[in-house]
Amino acid sequence: MLLTGLHVYPVKSMYRLSPAEARVEPWGLLGDRRWMLADDTGRFVSQRENAALGQIRTELADDGTLTLTAPDGSRTTVPAPAVAAGDPLVDVEVWGTRFRAAEAAKEAHLWIAEHLGDYRLVHLDDPRARPTDPQFSEPGDTVSMADGFPLLLASTASLARLNELIAEENPEGHEALPMERFRPNVVVDGAEPWAEDGWRRIRIGELTFRVVKPCGRCVITTTDQETGERRGKEPLRTLAKHHRLLKKAAFGQNLIPERPAGVEGDVLGTLRVGDGVEVLEDGAHWPASGTVTVRAR
Repeated sequence: MLLTGLHVYPVKSMYRLSPAEARVEPWGLLGDRRWMLADDTGRFVSQRENAALGQIRTELADDGTLTLTAPDGSRTTVPAPAVAAGDPLVDVEVWGTRFRAAEAAKEAHLWIAEHLGDYRLVHLDDPRARPTDPQFSEPGDTVSMADGFPLLLASTASLARLNELIAEENPEGHEALPMERFRPNVVVDGAEPWAEDGWRRIRIGELTFRVVKPCGRCVITTTDQETGERRGKEPLRTLAKHHRLLKKAAFGQNLIPERPAGVEGDVLGTLRVGDGVEVLEDGAHWPASGTVTVRAR
């Protein structure tokens, strides 16, 4: 199996970057979802509420400076706020977990208001501020402002099978869905369809990852990531019928990186498109799945 795609989303729910390589930190790919929009209560804003977010292109400089470009060509550049620089911290929330993030400058909010709505742009100054779900992780595991876990893996074979099922469910015809609808961080080729549902631990290139939980899917998967249009009930309708895990329509698996022996600091290693992928342990293992035997490879 091979790693065939890498995707970083500098701002939660905005357009992707697809580099040939990406450094991995304990809380995700370097630069992934360290920025997000929040409403006046501090709750995150995503394409679920506002599909236009996906049309904002992003660029991320080495120093963390963010550039946003709207479909009309309007651009704004936002330095990364930080507590050390005296920027204010605000309370924000992602899926019930509240934590503190640094607020961007007023000029950024004015640009956001013009193009998206009355939201605040915030930056996760401390990537250790938000723990992962303890039911599926270990003490000390943290995540950026992604929905739940540091990385999301998807398989090309599973997407191909899903598209076959969608075609069967829609004999009048339906477009094949691209991988971008599922907004993964890592894309793997060469597995059997749905094989990732049984993986417990994998190696990608030089790094190992725990496979901790299937990803329950939402309305964003029905949204064309190139145009922002909602495109009907697929893939949710077919996933709900043919691929439910932990009582949800599911596609892809969440990963938590493991720290290699002797490696200190924030950067654990680097993933590169073309890296080999190896299953180290398999067997269903989620809390709701019951007792199973895990097989080491």
